[in-house]
Amino acid sequence: MAPEGSGMSATTRPPMAFQYVVLRCVPRVDREEFLNVGVVLQCQDADFLACASHVDDDRLRALAPQVDAGGVRSALAAAAAVCRGDADAGAAGQAPPGTRFGFLSAPRSTVVQPGPIHGGLTTDPAAELEHLLEALVR
Repeated sequence: MAPEGSGMSATTRPPMAFQYVVLRCVPRVDREEFLNVGVVLQCQDADFLACASHVDDDRLRALAPQVDAGGVRSALAAAAAVCRGDADAGAAGQAPPGTRFGFLSAPRSTVVQPGPIHGGLTTDPAAELEHLLEALVR
């Protein structure tokens, strides 16, 4: 919703810059194969940082029958907790939103890894996150 008295509705609000990373399940780093399982989106102008995820068990088993889907979901839940700034997310969860996004987008050698950072413009960061989840993960 636009600020009161601004004369702008959500549809006429100027677009805001955002950045996002796709979270990938990488069961075996040596094979360089992955399955997209989530998206983290940050929009500084809207004070927005959130994670959305979806794990397709059939696709995951086809890629890597040995992977622990519960462990993948746990890693995604931890990323969402960092986005929300939950107290149980440790030091990363207590940092400012831009620092939390930096933490989540930093390269790592775990089963859930971020892809490259991408950017765009949006008037609705939450809707953009859902759009990216649908387009890149589901």
